[in-house]
Amino acid sequence: MNSQPDTPDLANAGASSDIQAGRYYGRGIPYLPIEGYPGKLIAIEGTDGVGRSTQIQLLREWLEVKGYGVIETGWTRSPLMQPTIELAKSSNTLNKLTFVLLYATDFADRMEKEIIPALKAGFVVLSDRYIFTALARAGVRGVDRLWLRSLYGFGIAPHLVFYLNVDVKTLIARVLAARGMDFWESGMDLKVGDDIYDSFRAYQSKLLKEYGSMADEFHFRVVDARRSIDKIQEELRKQVAAFLEPGAASKSDG
Repeated sequence: MNSQPDTPDLANAGASSDIQAGRYYGRGIPYLPIEGYPGKLIAIEGTDGVGRSTQIQLLREWLEVKGYGVIETGWTRSPLMQPTIELAKSSNTLNKLTFVLLYATDFADRMEKEIIPALKAGFVVLSDRYIFTALARAGVRGVDRLWLRSLYGFGIAPHLVFYLNVDVKTLIARVLAARGMDFWESGMDLKVGDDIYDSFRAYQSKLLKEYGSMADEFHFRVVDARRSIDKIQEELRKQVAAFLEPGAASKSDG
């Protein structure tokens, strides 16, 4: 009789850079096979205030002009989970693991209803943040990193991941100029102090370190986000064109 416990091999079941782009990281969604889907998944990562949404909007417009079908998806935008997550954040009564599971449910719903159908139909999917946001945020809150990668094993490895990298000083200046600091972006739930400015600096420094580690682990394409919007967009378009149209990158317009 086989007495081996029926437990997953966490080291091989979750998010990993070893997985081929366009395939599930781990076991995936069992009733949704994705082999051979023609669409492409492009994720843009980075902390709050770094300019992801602006770059995705510009990238989408450019791709559509070039004739690509494009859909956009973003963190906590699931119609099923968005109201629940907003309520949970406003009350701030749930523990960190519950939040992790809420975010994972949001991602799973968007994966099934938005991302996979679009990839099957041959669309370019632009994701404003991906599982790496969850890994970074939960990681700095002390959640086990191996468990997190196993949890998101149902995710699909993106074809491209751009990481908009910025230093804390530049980030603080941008956030203060744009809208100010809020409770969650400042990591106030970690209770490292009562001053929101100091908490923001400490929390975002930890996040940037976490992203930096994942940039090496998952082979992010690191983009210097301290530059102007136009310069960043120019680099994104050049790299996306080179990927979608090999050999034609020099023909991409700015």
